[in-house]
Amino acid sequence: MIMPDKIDNFLFAPCGMNCMVCYVHLKDKKPCHGCLGDDAGKPERCRVCKIRDCAQGKGLTYCYECSEFPCVKIKNLEKSYKSRYKTSLLENSKMVKDNGVEYFLKIESKKWICRKCGSVVSLHDRICSGCNEKQEG
Repeated sequence: MIMPDKIDNFLFAPCGMNCMVCYVHLKDKKPCHGCLGDDAGKPERCRVCKIRDCAQGKGLTYCYECSEFPCVKIKNLEKSYKSRYKTSLLENSKMVKDNGVEYFLKIESKKWICRKCGSVVSLHDRICSGCNEKQEG
C-alpha cells in the first residue's frame, strides 16, 4: 500500500496506536479499517477491545481525553508496545493532544514510509507492505 498524502483521522486509535501502520490494516485481503472504523477485517482481539469500548462508553474518542489517563489498561499496553515495537502510545497520545491528530499523522507518514518504494511499513514487523523489504529502526 503506497503511503497516502493524508492519513484519515479515524486511523488514530483511542489508545494512541496509528492504525495505518498496523499489519492487519496493511493486509491485501480483508484489511482492517482501523479501531474507529467498522469491524470488517478486524481480528477478534480488536473487535472486543476493552480500551476502545471504555473510551466509547465514556463518550470519548481518545483515551487521553479521560481524567483517568493513563489507566492501568493503557499502561500495560504501553509497556508491551515499548518493549516489543519500540513505540510509545503515551507519547503518540501526548503529541495528538498537544498538536492535533492531523499533525501527528503527518509526522507518522514520514516515519513509516519505505525509503525504497514509498509504501507503508508495518510497525509490528518493520516489513514494507509494497516491496516486502525489512526496514531498519
